[in-house]
Amino acid sequence: MALDLATPLTSLDPAVSTVFGMVRGVTAVAITLSTADEDFAKQIAAMLEQIAYIDDCDTLGQKVDKKDIHKALVLVYKKLLEFYSAAYEILSRRGASVIVGLILDNGHLPEIVQDFLRQADTLRKLVQKATLEIVEDIKTMLYDQEIGRWLGSSAMRQQSQYHAYLQDLRAAEACEFLVRYRNFINCGKTVAMGFLVDELRRRSENQIPQDKVCFYYCQNGGPDQAVQILSCLILSLLEQLPGLKKRFYGWYKQAQASGNFEPATDTKKLREFLQRLLEAIDRQVFFVIDGLDECDRTSRGVILKCLGTLSQKISRLKVLLSFRPHDEILGQAEGMPQLQLGCAFSRDSVIVRKAVETHLSCLPKDVEALVIEKVSQLAKGNAIWTKMVIELIQTRGIMAIGPMRLFLDEVPVPTQLSALYTMLLSRCTSNEPENERLARKALAILAIARRPLSILELAWAVAMGTAPLEVTTVAALSDWVDHQRLISLINPFIARLNFGDLKKRQVRLIHQSVRAFVVEQWTDHLQTGTTSASTDRATLHRRTESLEGLLLEICINYLQLDEIGTTSIFPEEQVAMEALPRDVDLFNDDDLRPTDALSCSWEDLEQGMARYDPVERGFGEFFVYASCHWMHHFSAVTNSSLPSLASIENLCQAGSTRLDNWVQQNCRPDCAIQPRFEFDSSLYDPLSITSLYGSEAMLRRMLEKSDLSEDKFLPDPLIGAAIQILQWGDFPRLKILLESKHGHQLQNLDFFRLTIKRWSAFATQSKDWDQVFDHVDCMLDISVREQWAGKLLSVAAGAGCMPIVRRLVTRAQQNATLKEELMRGISCEEPQRNALRTAVQSGDLDLISFGK
Repeated sequence: MALDLATPLTSLDPAVSTVFGMVRGVTAVAITLSTADEDFAKQIAAMLEQIAYIDDCDTLGQKVDKKDIHKALVLVYKKLLEFYSAAYEILSRRGASVIVGLILDNGHLPEIVQDFLRQADTLRKLVQKATLEIVEDIKTMLYDQEIGRWLGSSAMRQQSQYHAYLQDLRAAEACEFLVRYRNFINCGKTVAMGFLVDELRRRSENQIPQDKVCFYYCQNGGPDQAVQILSCLILSLLEQLPGLKKRFYGWYKQAQASGNFEPATDTKKLREFLQRLLEAIDRQVFFVIDGLDECDRTSRGVILKCLGTLSQKISRLKVLLSFRPHDEILGQAEGMPQLQLGCAFSRDSVIVRKAVETHLSCLPKDVEALVIEKVSQLAKGNAIWTKMVIELIQTRGIMAIGPMRLFLDEVPVPTQLSALYTMLLSRCTSNEPENERLARKALAILAIARRPLSILELAWAVAMGTAPLEVTTVAALSDWVDHQRLISLINPFIARLNFGDLKKRQVRLIHQSVRAFVVEQWTDHLQTGTTSASTDRATLHRRTESLEGLLLEICINYLQLDEIGTTSIFPEEQVAMEALPRDVDLFNDDDLRPTDALSCSWEDLEQGMARYDPVERGFGEFFVYASCHWMHHFSAVTNSSLPSLASIENLCQAGSTRLDNWVQQNCRPDCAIQPRFEFDSSLYDPLSITSLYGSEAMLRRMLEKSDLSEDKFLPDPLIGAAIQILQWGDFPRLKILLESKHGHQLQNLDFFRLTIKRWSAFATQSKDWDQVFDHVDCMLDISVREQWAGKLLSVAAGAGCMPIVRRLVTRAQQNATLKEELMRGISCEEPQRNALRTAVQSGDLDLISFGK
């Protein structure tokens, strides 16, 4: 017996630190004592059974960090030590009979065994509990791993990271107004949607049960967006309500067993899973989806149909969507409450101030104030532009107020924003060349248009700019008009639209940065077919002029369609009848209040007037804009984008129905029967129109190359052009007429009679008539040679035109031939001309008495 105890006892010296050695020793002692008594032997056997797994329990307790297991183990080890101590004392005595007697007489050792068994039982129960928890954790990990693999947990992580980024980015004050509205579909910015997500979470914190909020930001478009959205919504619900994971796991496995091996790629199955989850939830759930318009059409349809169905079946589900105004989406979301967010200077100021505090905190106070003021004015609700411009200032490191003011006066399109616009354009056009051609054409038209266009105007303009050459009628062109397709291609770049009114003049670019982007990216067709992002002034000016030429060409081609040259815009009798006032007493002078007209806009004055619709006359939707604004584009083009002479001559042919049609429309820009101003088409021809509205380069080209004797021009085209210039145009254009090869037609007395007549009628206007009368100096030799200088002096004196009289009398003092001609031309038989003769002779202008 002593030899059997030797090994375990020696392992229990004070230096031993392992519990394993103690357990081995206790086991050996227990076996030795098991022969003392039958009942005691049974207790010893039970104790040995417990000892077998104590070491494993210790390991388990350490790994799962269970304090209750640690406490139970301490008590078990304590009883083991007590057992060993008592047993060692007994075994140290000799004689088996003595040992047995001691054990039986002294009940301490059996009591220790009993206590040990009780502590061990408690430990077993704790271990069973911990083991069950570990098993459940393993199952949960298995569920998480499998569900994450099925539904794409990486996409969920990206959504959470993007939401956190928006939290850092936003100025909460600029979003707080949103919480004052109830029951809406938000039509605003992504940052505002992030704010709503956080606000919904905050409001549910103290609720029992708490609402659950699931969100998704549609950022990158692409196919299968419906699968990603539904998967993320399901995964978000499962993460917030983990008790549903086992149920979902079972559903998924059941679907696989039914032959659908990839249910996570099946939108129908995902919709079914989502509905079953929502039905199992006893609380309100919010789905917040931002940027639905960035999804492809198929995915949008799937999501809208799914959410609509779920909302009808599950009253606890609330859905918030944000998207740019889109005709198709608005149609599918019809009947749902909506909130449209417009730009507000106060909100822009908050956003700008937040961005400046974040990125430009080191700016001097005066420079900081300038940045906040100027960027807030330019933002127009475009937070992306605001953010990138502030970051561009940070990158350039501008600190002084002078360079900062120069930068803010001509803010370039930030490179990142240009890349974003390019990406949006590629996404909207699906990288399809024909779609991109249409989109770029539409954006170019909007970038240079003189006013907002209606949806139909834009569609007709793009159709005119892209239709084949054989399309020469309004009826044929109408087959090329596809406004729904066009708006869908450019939707991110335009302000929100009212699709219920296709004729409303509402289509415009959403921000000036889009216009700058269009100009920078516009292909200069005169040089290469590739675009360049060069932003130097000369390049931008050339591209802007190229855009002017584009829309000018569209306008001219449209106005040359066959119907516009053969059908009058309205018969004369219709004009006479419709122009009569309605509901007005023609004999009551009180109805005529000129002061009211002076204080009202044309729109107010024309309210209630009879109107006409050119579309009903067969002129199409673009006729009004083309007629009213082609001349504005005409004046903006120079050598690089000039239209052909033939097109202008055809458009402005004297006496033609085509000329009369667009002239009649030009003075009626809002289609009221009564014209806003006088515009008599019979007084105009290609030369007079070009003299008034064309560029100087175009005027010189027409004077140089056109045959002014053709019937497309008036009988005296230069006189007609001069009349229009003297009444409406720029006086320097007269010099162009006089210096042309046809200038001799104006180098006569009749031209100056006309000039004096116009001066008499319009002398009170603030025009520099000296630059007109200076032409006298250029014609002195001709007037002397043709002997009409004296007659000119008499006509000018009779009309009281001192500028011409002064020039002739002053020049006569240095030019004897001119003086002689003036004296000869003034009749001696007219007593009233004596003073004039004396003034010419002496050069004293004070002697002249004006009068007719």
